[in-house]
Amino acid sequence: HNDLPWQLLTMFNNRLQDERANLSTLADTHTNIPKLKAGFVGGQFWSAYTPCDTQNKDAVRRTLEQIDVIHRMCQMYPETFLCVTTSTGIRQAFQEGKVASLIGVEGGHSIDSSLGVLRALYHLGMRYLTLTHNCNTPWADNWLVDRGSDKAQSQGLSLFGQSVVREMNRLGVIIDLAHVSVATMKATLQLSKAPVIFSHSSAYSLCGNRRNVPDDVLQLVNETGSLVMVNFYNDYVSCTKEASLSQVADHLDHIRKVAGARAVGFGGDFDGVSRLPEGLEDVSKYPDLIAELLRRNWTEAEIRGALADNLLRVFEAVEQ
Repeated sequence: HNDLPWQLLTMFNNRLQDERANLSTLADTHTNIPKLKAGFVGGQFWSAYTPCDTQNKDAVRRTLEQIDVIHRMCQMYPETFLCVTTSTGIRQAFQEGKVASLIGVEGGHSIDSSLGVLRALYHLGMRYLTLTHNCNTPWADNWLVDRGSDKAQSQGLSLFGQSVVREMNRLGVIIDLAHVSVATMKATLQLSKAPVIFSHSSAYSLCGNRRNVPDDVLQLVNETGSLVMVNFYNDYVSCTKEASLSQVADHLDHIRKVAGARAVGFGGDFDGVSRLPEGLEDVSKYPDLIAELLRRNWTEAEIRGALADNLLRVFEAVEQ
């Protein structure tokens, strides 16, 4: 999960022709082309994100503009990015040595409670939808409910929320449970016919932030063949302002222990967070995390799983 498109909006109003927006020389971001190459990054879900204050206003238009900027990234830098919409496309990008570029729409408010909009976003390339961001939608509850700073409205998923999940299954859109309440997590894991992902969430038992995934939900992740991709944001890694690469590896270890090696992935959240662990300052640092897992006696197969194979397995099941 990578929020570079949000940076392109806030820094340059999506004007990719602006010479300061050149992705080969872009400064002050966690992500640029040299850093991606140094990190051997083979794929990203680029986040098409629009804030909660757009809900019931211009959320759909703003989402379309963020999808557009992701497509334009692929058009402007074809030697680096390959926009793909299938698991086969990801494997093709790997073979061509390009960054497989997929679109994740971050926040259910982006569909404006419309299955027609959901389908249209699918046609534009969206391959996961995060059911909520940091606000309830009329049909699903977000994590702030568990913290007590939001009121539960749907007790997880409303009847319409259930129809959103069924339609995502039918289309082949991955369901993303980052940012949702525990009740929403459980309702979705029980209802979805396909495995789901948490695109950028860590382990609650290591850092008791409600954005993280509790152990009883990790059990459901294991039973459903789902995936938790660990968030690198310090506040979700250590529950403090400071964190280390080793603490991120602790989260990967914990999820592997509770949910199994098939259930773990890298969530990143680069360019979507203000603080990152020492040793994981940008996308070039992934190899250092791999080295740490090797030191912890992860097998090569387990690491390949965390890097790509687990996500590809989930994506193929969703496509089925």
